[in-house]
Amino acid sequence: MAFGRRDGAPLPGATQAGPPAAGPQIPAAASNRVQRLAAREQSDRSAFTSDLSVNEFVLVHKLGFEPLGYVMGTSIYHIGYQFQNWGQSMELEVLSAAMYHARSLALDRMRSEAHALGADGIVGVDLQIQRYAWATDELEFIAQGTAIRAREPNPAYKLRDGGPFTSDLSGQDFYTLVRAGHFPRAFVFGACVYHVAHQSIRQSMRMAGRNMEMPQFTEAAYTARELAMTRMEDEANRFGADGIVGVNTQVSGHVWGAHASEFLAVGTGVTSSPESGIPDPTMTLSLE
Repeated sequence: MAFGRRDGAPLPGATQAGPPAAGPQIPAAASNRVQRLAAREQSDRSAFTSDLSVNEFVLVHKLGFEPLGYVMGTSIYHIGYQFQNWGQSMELEVLSAAMYHARSLALDRMRSEAHALGADGIVGVDLQIQRYAWATDELEFIAQGTAIRAREPNPAYKLRDGGPFTSDLSGQDFYTLVRAGHFPRAFVFGACVYHVAHQSIRQSMRMAGRNMEMPQFTEAAYTARELAMTRMEDEANRFGADGIVGVNTQVSGHVWGAHASEFLAVGTGVTSSPESGIPDPTMTLSLE
């Protein structure tokens, strides 16, 4: 079963169609994998696969969840061309939209695999980008993690679309979060590809041999990070999250040259969960 596109933060200048009723198209090989996972879950004859460490597995199990399988989604995406003004700092809106859509495809396909297993959620989500020598203008986006299911069914664990929650929290962090009275909703992110203006010859000569800040570079970095953070926050709001934990920001060059970089903000949107929580501590007096 496929899910519709994530409710991503709108990107300026990007055309975004509404989510199709049947969700995004899944390649034939991925569809076969989903069907195989669903059949395996029905027969319940195979050992689960997981990227959880021993400690993570024990803690997730202690919370009342069982790992079902290692799930993944992938999309090899061609990154289009966009004009860059040599002397002006600006967002490359076409590229920002491409980077967001490609990640969304990978995440949706990962959720489809987890749903085929009957999972309530996915923990330890890892989102990667890699290149291939035979595809210099293409990038592969990969989302992967471990699908889990509660031993005692609870519809509240899943999202409004009936699919599993996603989280990049480790098993230890997931355990701590749930025990403290909170619960993950969705792995959220915001992206911004930004072109930083080149220095003029006069500016470069003025800086020769001097220690000084480069204001236009500083301002560009602030602007790009703020756009990425705002989009991540907007996405968390659409998932109904109370806040975002484990926020991490990254800057990558990918394939756009020396003066264009992608600013990426990721984290896990969480909500308060009255059904979980650590009991109030009690005082213990030693008789020794």
